[in-house]
Amino acid sequence: MAASDKGSGIDDLDTDVVVVGAGMAGLYLLHRLRGLGIDAAVLEAAGDVGGTWYWNRYPGARCDIQSLDYQYTFDPELTWEWTEKYATQPEILRYLQHVADRYDLRRDIRFGTRVDRAEWDDAGERWLIHTDAPAGDTIACRHYVMATGCLSVPKEPEYEGAADFTGDVYVTGRWPHEPVDFTGKRVAVIGTGSSAIQSIPPIAEQAAQTTVFQRTPNYSMPAGNGPISAEKRAAIDADAAAYQEAAKYSRAGVPMPQPTESVFEVDAAERDRRFEAAWQAGELLAPATTFTDIGLVPEANELWAEFVRDKIRSIVDDPDVAESLCPKDYPFGTKRPCLDTNYFETFNRPDVELVDLRKNPIERITPSGLQLADGSVVEVDAIVYATGFDAMTGALVAVDIRGRDGVTLKEKWSDGPKTYLGLTSVGFPNFFMITGPQSPSVLSNMAVSIEQHVDWIADTIDGMVQDGWATIEPTQTAEDGWNQHVADCADITLFQQTDSWYMGANVPGKPRVFLPYVGGVGLYRRTCESVVEQGYLGFRLAGPAGQHVSDGVVNRLRPDVMFLLDAMAELGLPPLESLPVDDARAFSVAMRQQTPPGPEVGEIVDGTFPGADGELEYRLYRPPTDGPHPVICYFHGGGWVLGSHDSDDPFCRDLCLRTDAVVVSPNYRHAPE
Repeated sequence: MAASDKGSGIDDLDTDVVVVGAGMAGLYLLHRLRGLGIDAAVLEAAGDVGGTWYWNRYPGARCDIQSLDYQYTFDPELTWEWTEKYATQPEILRYLQHVADRYDLRRDIRFGTRVDRAEWDDAGERWLIHTDAPAGDTIACRHYVMATGCLSVPKEPEYEGAADFTGDVYVTGRWPHEPVDFTGKRVAVIGTGSSAIQSIPPIAEQAAQTTVFQRTPNYSMPAGNGPISAEKRAAIDADAAAYQEAAKYSRAGVPMPQPTESVFEVDAAERDRRFEAAWQAGELLAPATTFTDIGLVPEANELWAEFVRDKIRSIVDDPDVAESLCPKDYPFGTKRPCLDTNYFETFNRPDVELVDLRKNPIERITPSGLQLADGSVVEVDAIVYATGFDAMTGALVAVDIRGRDGVTLKEKWSDGPKTYLGLTSVGFPNFFMITGPQSPSVLSNMAVSIEQHVDWIADTIDGMVQDGWATIEPTQTAEDGWNQHVADCADITLFQQTDSWYMGANVPGKPRVFLPYVGGVGLYRRTCESVVEQGYLGFRLAGPAGQHVSDGVVNRLRPDVMFLLDAMAELGLPPLESLPVDDARAFSVAMRQQTPPGPEVGEIVDGTFPGADGELEYRLYRPPTDGPHPVICYFHGGGWVLGSHDSDDPFCRDLCLRTDAVVVSPNYRHAPE
């Protein structure tokens, strides 16, 4: 993978790399590029570093990943004494400002500068970045990196009459820098997502009256915030490098124990014991450590969801308010769950009222308050919009980014984002996204995912410089394969059952597709490493001496098979094909026992039929509907060695109901007998 010369047009560049955004990602990328001797300029719309922690200053704002996990790991000498288990916005901002100071990063950052347009110059093999500077500033660079974050474009208020309101208006994602005093005021908070759940308790403590307008109830667990536990600190201090390495290859970027049992394998007492421990843990990821099927099987998920609902009912005094606060129409985890401090308890205050907008929607905003569908008006002095973000793609398509032939990124993504690895996109050479759509990003500890993306991008650019490549761009085959893989991974989860910002459903007109990659941080990292090890599989590199194309699809296995093999590797289990036949069969039976039961069907009949070497078993599944029915003959898998007529019982039950057909699952003779 080498070329003889540097790329053309190098003398026509103002800098090698333009990075947009000076949050956690932009700061680290600037530091990495400097260390490689690569010139870089960072453009930042805000007045200082911090990214999301610069803008989101609302009361109660804090991270939902523990402080000791949500920090840089690239420099062992970069230390910070966190004061709480979950750091507040001011402390995280101070930390990022400290990083900027320690590495003298601000001298290469242009603050108060917003990118209006970016266009690929094919002849010059460069990007032209147009900013909103008064003089119409244009910067020419070889590589263009968007480090603008996944939650950086707040949704605009979408209610009729919003501009008519004469009181104070606040948006959680663009909170004022000066203190806001709600003392003696009547405050409306619209929304019950993460920022609302964090801000409502402190607002209620100050305001004379707080009215919460709930569109969709949310699952939330107590954060149990306070000093960092001695156990957590000791676990890291014992071997920080090993802990960080474990985080890099974990499911979500935080080392957590992996469950090995289905919720249906234990009795109710053991199930509730584990559920209670997860509730008390004060960890966003704790429910996923209880059982293997909480995030995959609706019946398993419902058991945990009802446990949470019972907790809400036990906390909130008014039974009607409690029921309104209970999420009932979507699985746990398919909207971003929250960690809270006295959120549900706040509704026991006499000066806090809940308005369920599903029962009584907002008709319009009036000059003095909010008019509801039943004609009533809730008069307030201030409105707080906690209505979320145009997540993951909003900041990317907000800029007029034009690739080859003038095609904009917004046009290409009109039906949903199309990327390779969530890092690059066909038609946009030398363009990179940090924690972009179709990468783990919002489903992970962002600090770990950011460092992984930054390292991959920096190493790629450095390799291109060293080897003389001018451009890099994914192939269509690779991008199509990655899009299929991302969709296949989402299809075996419960995420797509819910209208959430993960699906883009919170923004009118936005394509409804699952935006992040649900395959996990560890699998994703190994995928990116594999791409490089295979000579940048799926990429076309070009330079003066020619081009190098390593076309192909990464991750060809179906995701359910990949996840099983990944889990076996994490547990240290030997590959199935390495086991003796009897052991492999025993292992297969043990795995089946962890599978939750399938749905009820009309009738199940077990029988036998004559085979070439004696009787063979079969199982017949009949739908509950009146016949006649078509018949499906289903042959179980197992490489002609494993399995039996009832080994795929849950699937056959489901197949019977979905197709309204009789399903016959016969056994057959197995090798090596």
